[in-house]
Amino acid sequence: MNLSAPFRLLSALLLLSLPGVSGAQSTQTKPAPTKPRARALGITFGGQSGPLNAITDVPGVVVGHTTLISGEGKLTEGKGPVRTGVTAVLPRGRERVAEPVFAATYALNGNGEMTGTTWLNESGLLSGPVMLTNTNSVGVVRDAVVAWGAKRKLAWELSLPVVAETYDGLLNDINGFHVKQEHAWRALDEARGGPVPEGNVGGGTGMICHGFKGGIGTASRTLPEAQGGYTLGVLVQCNYGSRRLFSVEGVPVGEEIRDLQACYTGSEAPSSPFMQGMRACSQSASLTTSTIPEGMGSIIVVVATDAPLLPHQLARIARRVPLAIGKMGGLGEDSSGDIFLAFSTQPASPPADSPVARVSSLDNGHLNPLFEATVQATQEAILNAMLAADTQTGADGVRVFALPHERLLRALRKYGRQ
Repeated sequence: MNLSAPFRLLSALLLLSLPGVSGAQSTQTKPAPTKPRARALGITFGGQSGPLNAITDVPGVVVGHTTLISGEGKLTEGKGPVRTGVTAVLPRGRERVAEPVFAATYALNGNGEMTGTTWLNESGLLSGPVMLTNTNSVGVVRDAVVAWGAKRKLAWELSLPVVAETYDGLLNDINGFHVKQEHAWRALDEARGGPVPEGNVGGGTGMICHGFKGGIGTASRTLPEAQGGYTLGVLVQCNYGSRRLFSVEGVPVGEEIRDLQACYTGSEAPSSPFMQGMRACSQSASLTTSTIPEGMGSIIVVVATDAPLLPHQLARIARRVPLAIGKMGGLGEDSSGDIFLAFSTQPASPPADSPVARVSSLDNGHLNPLFEATVQATQEAILNAMLAADTQTGADGVRVFALPHERLLRALRKYGRQ
């Protein structure tokens, strides 16, 4: 593929900035200029994206982030450095936040947490937002959603909120419990449609993906009118996978970019038991073996669609997400929490004067295009998270490098993918 067009977009894309990153405890008061996304680099994974190529292409869906970045140097528990945050996905926006949607979940590997799923899978309904944060902040974010709902006279409707997590303790003072109620509230109150900030934002601020800096990513697909014209969007919090197995469109990128392994910048090795083999950055320029345990981490995937699907069909959609993760090099490793949620924005409630809800259901024989869209958009969302992320230095001076765009493209060209 001719690369001139994608690179002509580069200068323009670097001038853009997106709304939605809050600066609480942050050295960053506004979003950094965006970097080229996968499609701008000629990487599509197939299919037609929506106009924003984001989960917000699904009508009604809004997303908000609170990003917490402060401090540097040696880890002092309770003080920092802080590299964390909260992301909120509202299926019907704030005004209709308590109006349920049909939903279902699936776990490829359950070494993680997503609250509220017992009743969600029992009832087939999701009421309220889907919140993403770090492992140790699930409780405070869960309580914050309940309190946020109570302030709006929605205590019953939002009493079992969905809060999911991935572990950011390699870069963040995770035992310092820096995420507070007001941070979850800010993500909810500032959620909006339009472009979705990606990379080192919200719940994805301190995450690592396939040995590179990870975070939040999103993508969408719009089906042709002959297949219903439906829109399907995906948002991921990407914190999983080994470098060795990382693949893009069948190209073993992790084998082609074996250096740029995590290292530490300080005079002392990190205190975390997960980083016993880590080397100083001054000594690791040519290091090509992983410095953090392979397969450590997790990935949360939220799939939204306006297709008229019932809960059992949404469960089938959620079960297709692992196909995308496998294509990217994930195995659902023992230490990984790979948990997925799918919802449909079709009306799910009965009218006020009747106990009977009249809903639609797409014929099962027409689900295949949505399965394909799920696999395509999930792959692209993962890569978008990595492409948007910046190199980050966090607690104990641990540094995790961003995926270098030009070297990614070089690997794709080597294998005839560009």
